Amino acid sequence: MPRTNVLFILTDDQGPWAMGCAGNAEIRTPHLDRLAASGARFSHFFCSSPVCSPSRASLLTGRMPSQHGVHDWIRQGNVGADAAAYLASEVAYTDVLAANGWDCALSGKWHLGHSQLQQHGFSHWYVHPRGGGEYNNPEMIRAGELIAEQGYVTNLITDDALACLDRYADALTSAPTNHEPPPFYLGVHYTAPHSPWTGHPKSIVDSYDDCPFESCPQEPIHPWSVGHGLTEGSLGNREHLQGYFAAVTAMDADVGRLLDKLDERGLRQDTLVVFVSDNGFSCGHHGFWGKGNGTFPLNMFENSVTVPFLVSQPGRIAPGQCVDGLHNAFDLFPTLLDYLELSPPDDGIDRPGRSFADTIDGSRPDDPSGHEAVVVDGGEPGRPEYSEYGASRMVRTGCWKYVDRGTDQPGELYHLKEDPDERTNLVDDIGYGRRRDELHTLLQDWFAARVKDSTVDGRQYPVSGGGQLRPVVGPYGADQDGAFATR
Repeated sequence: MPRTNVLFILTDDQGPWAMGCAGNAEIRTPHLDRLAASGARFSHFFCSSPVCSPSRASLLTGRMPSQHGVHDWIRQGNVGADAAAYLASEVAYTDVLAANGWDCALSGKWHLGHSQLQQHGFSHWYVHPRGGGEYNNPEMIRAGELIAEQGYVTNLITDDALACLDRYADALTSAPTNHEPPPFYLGVHYTAPHSPWTGHPKSIVDSYDDCPFESCPQEPIHPWSVGHGLTEGSLGNREHLQGYFAAVTAMDADVGRLLDKLDERGLRQDTLVVFVSDNGFSCGHHGFWGKGNGTFPLNMFENSVTVPFLVSQPGRIAPGQCVDGLHNAFDLFPTLLDYLELSPPDDGIDRPGRSFADTIDGSRPDDPSGHEAVVVDGGEPGRPEYSEYGASRMVRTGCWKYVDRGTDQPGELYHLKEDPDERTNLVDDIGYGRRRDELHTLLQDWFAARVKDSTVDGRQYPVSGGGQLRPVVGPYGADQDGAFATR
């Protein structure tokens, strides 16, 4: 029986609401919708940090930012003389796959430092040099060299990925009957729908001319976003709404090209397809545009910390599933290895994730209570999920969300069953003091167990959403002054 291939599609800044299959009747995502229909859509999948680089690092390593040390989007150290490999001391699941015979390729956004360095098990490396940029005629990196490309970056990333799939299929068809070619892992990391929301295919942009955008209410500006350029330039801006929707729809069309190629080359049955975004996004929801750094204090709203997550493999994952249990990006590391029947590294490194492979392949029905039972004073049983961004830390259960930012910034408490839009902050309500204290203890204990003795604890650093300038390797104040940009 052939070993399973993996097509891992990662988007950039895609809100959990930005898919037709998630209930949005305004945005057109027919190929994501068919992917969801062929497998499972997770309705409550959380990123480990609501900003790109830390989230991507957690997806790859199965570790929290306060364990791997990437705390903000990487502003410097991507290319050139100051290039730095931010995950040099970490083990990525692609390292494990490569060590076990998988041929690993990457097409698209890396944004984890030193984009000119082929690293973490990848044998093919076609990447964006930074975290984003203009969508047309971009600079890209191939074989470590910066090259000037011609075309729309979403299409360029897809074209490269399609060529990889053809090479894998050709190797399979030409292999001797007694020799099985290695399985593949292909990461396709789009920059869409990250800003700028201009330069997208005009026909797609124009197709949203009459869209009422009821799915993106332009609310009065949030107090924490006053002075934030992205929000002040985008709130109420129909051109940006059309550009965001067009970026998603154009990317969706290329997801369709990838799925069609798998079918055409006979690879679909043996390939697990995973679709996820690095973090969520708000387009006017709550009165701001952006993700976790769309406000200051950095926010943990549902639109920032939840992301689309789809998985599909015909014959192994039952079609048409909607998984409502809480799951986290750091669960991907053990889940992928488990699904591929690989053992996790025996390296003594703490990885907080739990495999949910038994949920997606049907060997265990989805249980909204998660993998372990934690009862918080009469609340529902369930495995909590956690996220962090600098000093902001969140615990989320089925009913509750609690955000703690230390003593200098406000905390939040929401009863999500009664207040799913997070409108009423109960953190200072005396009637909910016991609930707040219990969740505070749960949050503190969970992080304390994972960042004890850690020199990269996010609360040691002045993370404000302006970007990370170099890797952190020691306690703040020792040799890390200026490691983070100010807003």
